[in-house]
Amino acid sequence: MSPSLSPNTSAAGHAGLRLLAVHAHPDDESSKGAATMARYADEGVRVKVLTCTGGERGSILNPRMDRPGVVEHMHEIRISEMARAAEILGVEHEWLGYVDSGLPEGDPLPPLPEGCFALADTEEVTAKVVAVYRRFRPHVLVTYDENGGYPHPDHIKTHAVSVRAWELSGDPDYRPDLGEPWTVQKMYYTHGFIRRRFELLARAEEEQGNLTAASALERWNDVPDIMPRVTTRIDCAPWFSRRDAALRAHATQIDPEGPFFAVSTELQERVWPTEEFELADSRVPTTLPENDLFTGVIPD
Repeated sequence: MSPSLSPNTSAAGHAGLRLLAVHAHPDDESSKGAATMARYADEGVRVKVLTCTGGERGSILNPRMDRPGVVEHMHEIRISEMARAAEILGVEHEWLGYVDSGLPEGDPLPPLPEGCFALADTEEVTAKVVAVYRRFRPHVLVTYDENGGYPHPDHIKTHAVSVRAWELSGDPDYRPDLGEPWTVQKMYYTHGFIRRRFELLARAEEEQGNLTAASALERWNDVPDIMPRVTTRIDCAPWFSRRDAALRAHATQIDPEGPFFAVSTELQERVWPTEEFELADSRVPTTLPENDLFTGVIPD
């Protein structure tokens, strides 16, 4: 049974609308705005995730998955994990087809691997993204900000191509071979890592005497304060359990004993029951702040 709807929104009010979230790797969709997507899917919105890379270079971050054969079959495993996560969230899914760039570390940084997504021609990738926009015809687009949410080369590339496609998809003179022009009405940046949220959760854990969980949240103390950029907060606490289940579906990348699960779902629902977004651009009138990504959207 689906969670009950938020009091300020009816399922009928969202039926027939479409939302596209563009992400860099499988698992990004489950850690950034997942409860919002699950809520909208339950409310009748067609929600689709476009994943730019296969996540082939992701490290095995769950000790239980560090076993023979996993690395050799990482590509196939991550495809299977993504399919399961999409099923849990109730969303459609499409692969853009590029190869993960990895996360180079060191000083100086080593070069990116040949043939990876971050090195792909931006205009070539943009054309492929435009084709998805025109085929799916989203009313709302969710992507990353200019810093990629965090400065992973694939996240920054995802920002570049999704925003460029936002500009070009509705232009009838741009690549008519890619389908009928489609103008997306609103574009949001997803902000999944809110320092104030982690501070409040840590304080709540300390008040309950759970110093272990409070300590686990210290890793987020240096996250930049993004709240001044937030324009839109979506009430989605009843869908946090779906978000968590989707995260756990990415078993190679998500440790069920790790920091994502340091705080109980029940405490998160009480202390910070929303997910945060920034209205990056809009072609329809709206009033800020918002509590709905579809405020002002004109159905087709």
